[in-house]
Amino acid sequence: MTGTERDQRAGTWGRVWEALRPLDPYRSVKAALGALVIGSVTITTLLVFVAIHSATELRIITVFSIIASLLITQFVAQGLTAPLDEMTEVTGAMAHGDYTRRVRADRRDEFGDLATAFNHMAADLEAVDTHRKELVANVSHELRTPIAGLRAVLENVVDGVSEADPETMRIALRQTQRLGRLVEQLLDLSRLDNGVVPLHSRRFEVWPYLAGVLKEASMANGSGSAPHTRKDVHLHLDVSPPELTAYADVERLHQVVANLVDNAVKHSPQRGRVTVRARRGEGEETLALEVIDEGPGIPESERHRVFERFNRGGSGQQGPATDGGTGLGLAIARWAVDLHGGRIGVAESPRGCRIQVTLPGTPRQTS
Repeated sequence: MTGTERDQRAGTWGRVWEALRPLDPYRSVKAALGALVIGSVTITTLLVFVAIHSATELRIITVFSIIASLLITQFVAQGLTAPLDEMTEVTGAMAHGDYTRRVRADRRDEFGDLATAFNHMAADLEAVDTHRKELVANVSHELRTPIAGLRAVLENVVDGVSEADPETMRIALRQTQRLGRLVEQLLDLSRLDNGVVPLHSRRFEVWPYLAGVLKEASMANGSGSAPHTRKDVHLHLDVSPPELTAYADVERLHQVVANLVDNAVKHSPQRGRVTVRARRGEGEETLALEVIDEGPGIPESERHRVFERFNRGGSGQQGPATDGGTGLGLAIARWAVDLHGGRIGVAESPRGCRIQVTLPGTPRQTS
């Protein structure tokens, strides 16, 4: 039998099975196999009774019984193994890089559960493959720009086109700092993928801590070392009560605030204002933070994707001086908040974007 004939035969059996599906009411493969055994025994018993009450020889009845049992077994086996054949085909496609294929999950037995789990796995693999491709593309793009700028500055100095004066060195320093920020984000992403990292939480005063974070952000914007220099955006701090204290890992919290402020500044209009507001949460030493800007805001349909990796936002969210970034800042902020067992999300705002962060008063217990 040729391969084409086998495929045609398998297709015929598949169409027959789809038309009849006699085992579909059963929610268990065991029940289906039990029905097969009962059906075979019943047919054999009926044929034996026919042989006893007629002149038919027993060996002829035996042959018919065997043939009937084989036909029923083939019919049932085709239905039971069809999902496995489909999974084998899809797995072969995935091995060649096609992660878009899925298997049917309309059965109600163990094979249906397996097909559902298989589809979830395929979706996860497709997402990982997409993230991998996006990582390569984004990192290549982000590295190319500062490396090209740094190379141009150094070539000009070596060729004598420009002098190694402080201004030239500052340009080279800005490109180097941009490379450093990208490496830091990739290291944070690696920590995110590798699981939970230890938290070193302590009690601290919120006002001086946040004032220091905003001062660093203001100096970075003013010096032009940020990927988007915005000297025109005003940073405002609002802490109430002034003696507010909180309990958290200050290094991880710095990542949260710095990334949120960086994102807010990037999407702010000319001469805009970014407000960092801190209040006490519902529990003892909990902290409720808000970072508010005056930009175009985030459409409700896109808010669930804001904290995904490599999400750079739609064109309507871009500020006047943004280069798009790597799309990792908000993902890192969510990771740091999750480490504390807190919550982060986009809240309703009459103007601009308002992101809320809530940190618990005690660190989350980790195993």
